[in-house]
Amino acid sequence: MGQSEGMNAVDPRRGRRSKAGRRPFSVAHAGPNARLIAPAFHRILDRIDQGLERGSLLAILPDGTQRLLGSRSPGPACEVDLRRWRALLRLMTGGSAGWYRAWAKGEWTSPDPVPLFELFMANAAALGSVARPSGPVRWGGRLAHWARRNSRSGSRRNIAFHYDLGNDFYGLWLDETMSYSSALFRDPHDPTEHLEQAQRCKVDAILDRLNLKEGSSLLEIGCGWGGLAEQAMERCQLAYDGLTLSAEQAEYARDRLGSGAKIILKDYRDAEGQYDAIASVEMAEAVGQRYWPAYLDAITRLLKPGGRAAFQYILIDDALFDSYARGADFIQTYIFPGGMLISESRFRALAEERGLIWSDAHHFGQHYAETLRRWRERFDDAIDRGELPSSFDQQFVDLWRYYLMYCEGGFRGGGIDVAQVTLIKPA
Repeated sequence: MGQSEGMNAVDPRRGRRSKAGRRPFSVAHAGPNARLIAPAFHRILDRIDQGLERGSLLAILPDGTQRLLGSRSPGPACEVDLRRWRALLRLMTGGSAGWYRAWAKGEWTSPDPVPLFELFMANAAALGSVARPSGPVRWGGRLAHWARRNSRSGSRRNIAFHYDLGNDFYGLWLDETMSYSSALFRDPHDPTEHLEQAQRCKVDAILDRLNLKEGSSLLEIGCGWGGLAEQAMERCQLAYDGLTLSAEQAEYARDRLGSGAKIILKDYRDAEGQYDAIASVEMAEAVGQRYWPAYLDAITRLLKPGGRAAFQYILIDDALFDSYARGADFIQTYIFPGGMLISESRFRALAEERGLIWSDAHHFGQHYAETLRRWRERFDDAIDRGELPSSFDQQFVDLWRYYLMYCEGGFRGGGIDVAQVTLIKPA
């Protein structure tokens, strides 16, 4: 179930229980304990209902009844089948990571989780602490996140955890450019535009910011599989250096680019020299808030006077940042250890403290939602064709499908966004 365009009238079932016809169940089968604890969980549903200012959630409950939550004004419309009350307890104590654990254990399901994630993100400010980690779970998550911080050794472990899953794995579902970041479409609602074309458009937009000329020196921090380097060298003759901590990516990029580019396995903090231009695509959110100053120090040091740096970065609404930063969410726990979405105002202030001029920011979050949808389609197609390496089991497949849906819903909900910006070092 996707977005609903005609929800101005309040549904008479909103927030109330009604008889279900979706799943055969008898309340008598729930047992005395389930009937005793149900009122406490309905109070949790009351809190969720109060926080849903936009959109609606139809909840099919463990006793077979239904509750319609929200439905006050237009927004995402979704459905959740709560198989166990424990799912709500995991949500209240563990936030998005707990909600994933409940899904993985079969405690809830949905015909389409994307609008559910969109709904929670669209109402994140009003929901407040309802879906954020709390108590010992929050502190345990923060401690684990701290233990995986992006120190020099930690960064190598964290990058290997995600990116060294194998070039063959990523090659199954990324486009031909091997770009693992948001594309930039002419129209994100146009399904006929090829993903590869939109990815090249994204790279062109980054390169356009750099004013590259014959003989320019270009550093890319987080060079991935070499797509930006390839496109940059198609424009003009460059002295290109690419930094990565992924051995798998480095091998691929070297084979792809040949001797015309230098791919270096090195931390950005240890990079040397000065460059006319620096590019960094979705790297800043991977370093973690603690290391934002060191990251921007490196940019300032490595950029020649008058040089330009172009970034693509993922950000979270400043109104949500403090509560987000106090816990460890699903992404930090299971997908990108050590990462932290950017608070644009904080990150910009740090850049400007270092004398960098923040210029021409462009936001395009719905393009990322469409990119993620395309990735998920390609991921599912690869699985259906039996092409996934045998080393990846069903649990891994389910985790990654959930991850792609979770991120798509987040961008559709608007609380997270993607942007490009130019940083200029005065001459």
